[in-house]
Amino acid sequence: MTAPDGSSKNLLATLRRIGALTAPYFRSEEKWTARGLLAAIVALNLGVVYMLVLNNQWYARFYDALQNKDQAVFWREIVFFCWIAAGYIAIAILKFYLTQLLQLRWRAWMTRSYLGRWMADHTFYHLELARYGHDNGRSPDNPDQRIQEDMQLFTDYTMTLSMGLLNAVVTLASFIGILWGLSGITSFTLFGSTWTIPGSMVWIALAYCAAGTIITHYIGRPLIGLNYQQQRYEADFRHHLVRVREYSEAIALDRGEQVEHEQLKLRFGSVLKNYLQLIRKQKNLVAFTASFGQASVIFAFIVQAPRFFSGAIQLGQLMQVNSAFGRVQDSLSWFVDNYDRVAVWRATADRLTSFEAAMRAHAASTSALERTPSASGAGLEAAGVGITLPDGAALIQGAALSVRPGDTVLLQGPSGSGKSTLFRALAGIWPFANGHVSMPANAMFIPQRPYVPNGPLRDALAYPRPAGDYSDAQLVQALNEAMLPDLAERLDDSDAWSQKLSGGEQQRLAIARVLLRKPAWVFADEATSALDAETEETLYHRLAAGVKAAGGAMVSIAHRASVSAFHDRRWTLVPEANGAAARYRVEAM
Repeated sequence: MTAPDGSSKNLLATLRRIGALTAPYFRSEEKWTARGLLAAIVALNLGVVYMLVLNNQWYARFYDALQNKDQAVFWREIVFFCWIAAGYIAIAILKFYLTQLLQLRWRAWMTRSYLGRWMADHTFYHLELARYGHDNGRSPDNPDQRIQEDMQLFTDYTMTLSMGLLNAVVTLASFIGILWGLSGITSFTLFGSTWTIPGSMVWIALAYCAAGTIITHYIGRPLIGLNYQQQRYEADFRHHLVRVREYSEAIALDRGEQVEHEQLKLRFGSVLKNYLQLIRKQKNLVAFTASFGQASVIFAFIVQAPRFFSGAIQLGQLMQVNSAFGRVQDSLSWFVDNYDRVAVWRATADRLTSFEAAMRAHAASTSALERTPSASGAGLEAAGVGITLPDGAALIQGAALSVRPGDTVLLQGPSGSGKSTLFRALAGIWPFANGHVSMPANAMFIPQRPYVPNGPLRDALAYPRPAGDYSDAQLVQALNEAMLPDLAERLDDSDAWSQKLSGGEQQRLAIARVLLRKPAWVFADEATSALDAETEETLYHRLAAGVKAAGGAMVSIAHRASVSAFHDRRWTLVPEANGAAARYRVEAM
């Protein structure tokens, strides 16, 4: 994805995107709880502002008591301050708890929603394919990072910034009147004319903060794109670390440590390079905002000093003016103080919006391949099947295939000709296909490299069904029939089985799943490529016997000549001549 250009996207468009991400939760099945928590948080924010108003009024009385050396009023105001402080602390604690609770519930709901859609209808698989196709510019990178990190950042920053903005607006509304009344009327002579300005401190605060906001936006604008890219580079680096761990054995056997080290350094180099640019831009922003904030501490004193030293106002009123000016200035400076957080928030919202758009586009798309269940007792029928690659290149066109109960079919062809892709189309997971497939219901596909989840062995064996669907006797029998007797006593052992089991053991575990579930139709994609000839023969006999007993059939992909003996029919992918509509055609015999 191309990082968003902060100058080309106006604030209104950003708010619409954020609103589109926010609204679903507050309209969901949890809407009343969510709205109730939000209302309580808003009320508590108003309570905080009320405490600040009381505190501002206290300033005048307290400092006047000091100036007048009025001990009775001094101690009375100390007690009153303790009540204000206690109320402020209680409200702050409750506001923090409810804010965190709402954020947690919101993140949980968003995560469930996104996970449900990402895992539905093979979306997770199709979006990965799209990254390597002609529409890779629209496919989101690192969906795992978007679900895990971006949602946490989005809910956190949305609550923090929106409540901070609300607090700033209410504080401004509460204190601008106070500051107006305390400012008095300022008169000065300019070009021979006398000018009178009521509420001068309000206008000074507005001008001061407007200038600060404009300068802050100019300095901090590059942070939006840099934060967007930073999240992407961090996710790419983390993803490659996970892949090294996942393929540790293969990398070690290939002596690929140096190559992977260089790849990791390259990705981490991108992280550091972008982060260095981020630091430089943040340095400029921090330099300005820190200077802006420090100047505001004494700004009101400087402006009001002539009135104080002339005796027009007392010390208490001077302190009250300074406090009110500080509150107004803080409110008007919300954008200045939070610009870097707003930049991260906007980048996160952009990433989630693109992820949301990709999933919506996938949900709205319709496959050109029509799949229907076969009638009872019928076999597999495929007519006019065409398959293309993600880049749009035609692989197969107009294939007509048929498998009857009792058949054993071997699919052969050159490496890279699309045998596995044809299986994916028959299984209904390949999105770049057309035609019609009538598939028996009780079918199971065995990939060449099966997925073996970590955890208890019984869960890995029963996958994707719950282990509780089978008795221990059934699980043990399946392992023994798959020639894995050493694992029969380890059903409750938890381990990283994809790392502990050899390639051949993983393939036998996948076959054990088939023997456990007893499907009538089996599609095996190089399912025994890592096995010796004797084990392969034994397991193929058992698979063939199982589908025959269930009244089904078996279709296999294999390169070994020894596998041919277990099949009575052939599908062969034959290369077409240059200039043909597709690269291969399927010859069925």
